[in-house]
Amino acid sequence: MCQSNRPGIHSSRRQWLFTAASAATIAAHSGLSSRAARAVPVGGDQTGHDSLSPRESLDQLYAGNQRFIAGETTAPNRDIPRLREVAPRQAPFAAFLGCADSRVPIEIVFDQGFGDLFVTRIAGNVASTENIASLEFGTQVLGAKVLYVLGHTSCGAVAAAAAGAPVPGQISALFQHIRPAIRAAKGDLAVAVRENVRIQAQTLMEASTVISSLVADGKVLVAGGIFDLTTGKVEPVDLA
Repeated sequence: MCQSNRPGIHSSRRQWLFTAASAATIAAHSGLSSRAARAVPVGGDQTGHDSLSPRESLDQLYAGNQRFIAGETTAPNRDIPRLREVAPRQAPFAAFLGCADSRVPIEIVFDQGFGDLFVTRIAGNVASTENIASLEFGTQVLGAKVLYVLGHTSCGAVAAAAAGAPVPGQISALFQHIRPAIRAAKGDLAVAVRENVRIQAQTLMEASTVISSLVADGKVLVAGGIFDLTTGKVEPVDLA
C-alpha cells in the first residue's frame, strides 16, 4: 500500500538493526571491517566528491545529464584504473531508487562511472522494505549525499497497475505501491508516473528513521525526477 502505514518504534528499531547487520556483512565481504565501513564517508574520495554539499552533488548529477543530452559525455571513471581504485572501498556521492527498465541505465543517464552512484532498481521504482534497507546502507554507511527517486516516461509497471488486468506470477505485488499514484492521477498515466516518484520519495522519508534523520541533519538531500525516453532529459519533480 505504498507503505502508507508508518512503522512503529519497535518496527523501526528492528529495521535499523537489520540494516546495521547487513552493512557489517557487506563490508566484510568487500574486504572491509565494520569499523572501516563506518569510516567510508570520512575517508576522502579521489574524485573530489567529499568536498561537495548535498545541493552541489545534485547539481553535479544534473550537469552530467545535460552532457548526456548534448552528446558531450565524458564517460568519467569507466576504465580499469578507476575500477581498481575503488575496489578496496566505495564512497558514492548519490544513491538511487530507479526503475528496472532496461532503457534507463542510471550511470549513463547522468554521465557517471564506477563508484560514483549507489543504485537500487526495481520495476516501478517502488520503495519496498528491501530497497529502503539498501538505501539506508548507501546513505548512512557509504555516505551518499543525494537520495534520488528516478521514474521514466512510458513506465510499464505504472501502466500495468493502472490497467488492473491479471498478470502472471508475483508481478501484481508491485501494484499496491503504485496504486496511490494511479488514484491521484485520475487516469492520466503521465501524471501517475510523476505522482509515483513523489509518493515513493515520501515513503523513503516516512518509513525510514535513518533517512529522515539524515535529511533533518542536512546530510542528505532527497530529490526526484522523470527520465524522458525520447529526449534523454531528466525533468525534476517537485516533492513538496
